Amino acid sequence: MRRQYELPTSSYLASPPNVKGRPFFHQGPCRPLARSRCCIVAGERRSASRTDWSEPTIPPLAVSHTSDGDDAFNAVWEAASDLAPDFQRIDLMVAHNLRRVQNAMRSARLGPHHFAGSTGYGHGDLGRSALDQIMAEIMGAEAALMRAQFVSGTHVIATALFAVLRPGDELLAVAGKPYDTLEEVIGLRGTPGHGSLKEWGVSYRELRLTDDGSIDFNGLPEALTPKTRVALIQRSCGYALRPTLSIDAIQRAVQAIKGCSPQCTVLVDNCYGEFTEAQEPCHVGADLAMGSLIKSPGGTIVSGGGYIAGRAALVAAAAARLTAPGVGVDAGCVPGEALRIMAQGLFLGPQMVGEALKGGRLIARVMNQEGYKVHTPSGAPACPSFITAVEVGSRDRMIAFCKAVQRASPVGSYIEPTPGVTPGYEDEVIFGNGTFIDGSTAELSADGPLRSPYVVYCQGGTHWTHWAIALESIVHAMRQCP
Repeated sequence: MRRQYELPTSSYLASPPNVKGRPFFHQGPCRPLARSRCCIVAGERRSASRTDWSEPTIPPLAVSHTSDGDDAFNAVWEAASDLAPDFQRIDLMVAHNLRRVQNAMRSARLGPHHFAGSTGYGHGDLGRSALDQIMAEIMGAEAALMRAQFVSGTHVIATALFAVLRPGDELLAVAGKPYDTLEEVIGLRGTPGHGSLKEWGVSYRELRLTDDGSIDFNGLPEALTPKTRVALIQRSCGYALRPTLSIDAIQRAVQAIKGCSPQCTVLVDNCYGEFTEAQEPCHVGADLAMGSLIKSPGGTIVSGGGYIAGRAALVAAAAARLTAPGVGVDAGCVPGEALRIMAQGLFLGPQMVGEALKGGRLIARVMNQEGYKVHTPSGAPACPSFITAVEVGSRDRMIAFCKAVQRASPVGSYIEPTPGVTPGYEDEVIFGNGTFIDGSTAELSADGPLRSPYVVYCQGGTHWTHWAIALESIVHAMRQCP
């Protein structure tokens, strides 16, 4: 039986002696851990609204978390050692995407004067205009709208949809059912009178995916009708058990749509897709691409906002929808510090995405070895998914997984994640993500709706070693579950 090791505080990270003899940084001495157990002194249940647990009337929670002496440490770090070639390939992609960002910032002559900020109406904000130009070049688009005023990815996508669609038009979801929070935007459920697309006279259909989770390219031409004004492509898997769409698949879909219906506008929900490959949707013909700044392009440091990039006329229409007709892109104040962080976060984006992709590979490898079905192939370098879906098979295991992630989080490690109703979701959802920015799954997150087959969706990671540390806790917790 293998022994578990703890690294001494005086040395850099080292592989334990029995992990194929391949240290990551420095080969230092290790010592075996004494057997102990995880002990929670007090319990504090985290509400799904992410607000109740922060009330000052709730007493703090003390947590003591150590290993019980099993070989979870070795299982994780041995897997990481095996994945070193994949990690190197990801680093090459990071360098390519970082060069794209750097070139865009150089083209815009980004300088300290762009971080002055603005107040009031925000007219003539040089920094805001520079960020629009930079984002447009990165996305391969004619224009872009990068704004702190967007409150979420759902808000960004809804803005783009309402900017393009008109009463009597049809929206076609090309990649199956869209993400849960868009259901109320479309009008599939929600509060009557809140102005969904359905209430504005926009009809909706969706093209089912094939059995292997791919776009039904054979059925796509027949799905398009003269009424189809917008074809929506969701790049990431969201809370669905399907592969994330590659840029090649998006390009093929765009070509098929434009070949059958040139007047149809192709919108790509690019959340979790930025910097996962060498190109973005607008590079391959998408009319608009949208995403959130508290995900990949914010580099884990931007506190809010989003972007829309694509054809100039459509971006202008989206700006008018976000603000008002006649206002558009020419207003919207942004403090100087926010502009600087948005620019810096965009620069950090490729690196942070690379770390998340490495973490995803590690999650897939370790959880496969532990006997769980992983819907992102283990160690597949061609897979561009920012999200790794682990099918755990039961409610209790799903809760245990998320609790283990929460314990390994830098913020709120004392919080006990609890399933609950969350705005925008129909099912109970559980979140394990102690992040510095609320809802920033790009930092490190494990979450999902409590429904069969009980899948945990793992995302983010400012460095892959954070996922390694979290996996030690996860493996231990899951081995204790029936």
